[in-house]
Amino acid sequence: MYCVENRDWEILRVLYKERNITKTAETLYMTQPAMTKRLQHIEREFGVAIVHRGKRGVHFTPQGEYLAKCADDFLKLFSKVYDNLANMQDKTQGTLRIGASYFITRNKLPEILALFKQKYPDVDFHVTTGWSRDIFNLLYAQEIHVAFVRGEYNWQDQKHLLMEENICVVCANKFEIKDLPRLQRIDYKMDYKLKELISNWWWDNFSEPPAICMEVDKSDTCREIVTRGLGYAILPSRVVDNVQDIYKINISRKDGTPIKRKTWMFYQGDFLELKIVKAFVEFIKNMNF
Repeated sequence: MYCVENRDWEILRVLYKERNITKTAETLYMTQPAMTKRLQHIEREFGVAIVHRGKRGVHFTPQGEYLAKCADDFLKLFSKVYDNLANMQDKTQGTLRIGASYFITRNKLPEILALFKQKYPDVDFHVTTGWSRDIFNLLYAQEIHVAFVRGEYNWQDQKHLLMEENICVVCANKFEIKDLPRLQRIDYKMDYKLKELISNWWWDNFSEPPAICMEVDKSDTCREIVTRGLGYAILPSRVVDNVQDIYKINISRKDGTPIKRKTWMFYQGDFLELKIVKAFVEFIKNMNF
């Protein structure tokens, strides 16, 4: 007899969100045949049809929708039980669920996890990387213990400021702010909070749109293109701190106040009852970002 496992509930949860077999399989690092087989096993176990495949993806049956909604509750309950059991042990152990923005994941998180693991060798990690907005939503839904996000979010629970940095215009050649509308700009995919911040500054200073000639995937790629003289970019200062022979002007508001971007650690106070979360939070607070 097939027994429904945590992995099966995770399949239902992700498939309900994506409504696409291929994307779900990729998200869960499974092959499509393997995932389809698991779905068939789940249907046999409960004796109901869960999904129907169509040209525009999968469609959930009423029974399938009910099971998918139960999946969230089941997985949260399992995580809570697992956390509480680990917390009953004398030593700090268990799985720490972390969400981090792309920048933190690339530039800080590997070092953080390695150092924390040295101090607490019985701790494991489950890390989710994404845009700050998505990480914030995961924390709000209690799917992660700790979130590292960049930008301003209306978080009413516990938080710790990790760093703040200027937003600056950078170019390989000398320039003046007033010249920007006639210069070519390199843009990159960014969190909507930063995009909004830059857009507001632009329209406060100029009446015409920027001449965007290229959009790339990451801030690091954008920086490298700028250093080769192909245009200017508006970037958080940490991205270009160690770059030589580049011209940089910090942007500011009309009153002269520098425009800065903050990076935060958010967490829920209730999670501090878990030894593993309390230890990690204190560890981060003592780090120099």
